[in-house]
Amino acid sequence: MEIRNIAIIAHVDHGKTTLTDAIMTQCGHGDDGSMDSNALEQERGITIYAKNTSVQYKGTKINIVDTPGHADFGSEVERVLRSIDTVLLVVDAQEGPMPQTRFVLKKSLELGLHPIVIINKIDKPAANPAAAHEMVLELFLELGANDTQIDFPTVYAIGRQGIAKMNLTDESKDLTPLLDCILKHVKPANTPEQANLPLKAQVFNLGYDNFLGRLAACRVYDGVIKDGQSLFLKTIDGKTVPGKITKLFTYEGKKRVETKEAAAGDIVMVAGFPEIFIGETIVDKTDTVPLPAIKIDEPTISLGFLVNNSPFAGREGKFVTGRQIRERLEKELEINVGLKVDFTNPEFFKVYGRGELHIAVLLENMRREGYELQVSQPQVIIKDIDGVKSEPFEELTIDIPEEFSGAIIEKLGKRKAIMTDMKTKENQVRMLFEIPTRGLLGYRGAFVIDTKGEGILASRFIDFKPYAGTIEKHQTGSMSSMVAGKALAFALWNLQDRGRLYIEPGVDVYAGMVVGDTSKGEDMDVNPCKGKALTNMRASGSDEHIMLTPAWKLDIEKGLETMREDEYLEVTPINVRLRKKLLTETERAKANRKG
Repeated sequence: MEIRNIAIIAHVDHGKTTLTDAIMTQCGHGDDGSMDSNALEQERGITIYAKNTSVQYKGTKINIVDTPGHADFGSEVERVLRSIDTVLLVVDAQEGPMPQTRFVLKKSLELGLHPIVIINKIDKPAANPAAAHEMVLELFLELGANDTQIDFPTVYAIGRQGIAKMNLTDESKDLTPLLDCILKHVKPANTPEQANLPLKAQVFNLGYDNFLGRLAACRVYDGVIKDGQSLFLKTIDGKTVPGKITKLFTYEGKKRVETKEAAAGDIVMVAGFPEIFIGETIVDKTDTVPLPAIKIDEPTISLGFLVNNSPFAGREGKFVTGRQIRERLEKELEINVGLKVDFTNPEFFKVYGRGELHIAVLLENMRREGYELQVSQPQVIIKDIDGVKSEPFEELTIDIPEEFSGAIIEKLGKRKAIMTDMKTKENQVRMLFEIPTRGLLGYRGAFVIDTKGEGILASRFIDFKPYAGTIEKHQTGSMSSMVAGKALAFALWNLQDRGRLYIEPGVDVYAGMVVGDTSKGEDMDVNPCKGKALTNMRASGSDEHIMLTPAWKLDIEKGLETMREDEYLEVTPINVRLRKKLLTETERAKANRKG
């Protein structure tokens, strides 16, 4: 049976997963459920983890890898591209190419792949497929595509309806035009000659099973891999480690199916190598030259993971000790290759990630599993490159109504952003900036407010560049409780004019807990538990009805954006709280005097 290996790539929310689900449905795997099966993925409507599936069409096995579209999970995409033969580049017919489109396309072209372009969501009211196609062509040219790559086939689709067509005027009821296009333009991944060569299989993804241990998703390039076979692992650092396949799986739809053997061209999941990593090569002869290693972009931010020591510590969590947090992070490292952890400091674990969302997803998964901990403010990673202090920079793309452009340019200017391009069309503005990652930390929430929810902001990591200098980001201060107790409506009513509150009446607070922010930019110690003084006198206007503004409730992402250097974010299965590192006003004043 012929095999085709493809990956579906795109910017976030351009319809990759919906399209993959539609392909599975048409090929008889609709009962397998959506590719976004993780609870967080379903809630957020984004793909976080790369996933494999397989369908059969006209006697051909098509292995499909669905990839994340958010830049924070770019490490998932990079390694997948090395394991497949071409990509389906999905582009929204209204938005056109976005930052992550550029990132994934650039990686694909550099690897010599020949993308098939899918202009998706052509049924949107503001869709302009012709303009989107033109922008994609410009992007190919800009990224240095060769003559063959520029001559890409284009398919027009409505993913959620499971419809594809080669021309906009064609009649179509399903995805047959797209599937035929794949068979026509993607070369077979297997030939009879390849199966007779010595085994070469490269790891491009990791998984974990409580019974089998570490699992490795591999592309078999040459030879045949068999269940129970004694093999060798060529490691990244040049070692040759013996091992044995204890279980071998392939895919039918989303289901992992045991198999006795798999030949060149196929994608498999293997168990039996406890210390196997991304980019390593499985061989059957010790003298086989390994495949080139897969390079993964480095983390850009770091923060500390600590045992929770707040006055409410241990109340809400099941796993609260340093040993339990360490074990959970070690388990995460088994599969999350974009993550790094330094365990050397006895007081905290230093965690390195690709962005705030990358870290937020890890914390959200941990709290749902019953973990309780606190984390420090995210900081960008500073490097010394050839004697120059350097920091990570990102390309920022912003789509906003024209009326908001002045305010956005002003705010980003204060965050050391430099505009590189600006285009206006029908009262909509698209602006491109280069900005230090530091400048972006904590900005996304403010952007939503500044554009009244009408703006689109997306970014991608570019490179480390010379340090941009001091960035003043916080125009607000923190409102910290000076007492422990239950927050009262009367007290919050008196405080709400001073800034934005994070809590509602009846919430338990402790001294040093941050209950809101102040609009004047200075920290303030407040009493959210102060009740109304009781007297036997009634005065005009003293018994007015208390009207409270709805609280701006913290979640992990808001907390990571909002917190300051002298604060911790307390994360439990039930609550997310901000607190001062030093809980009392006296301690903080003493620390400030010391300097």
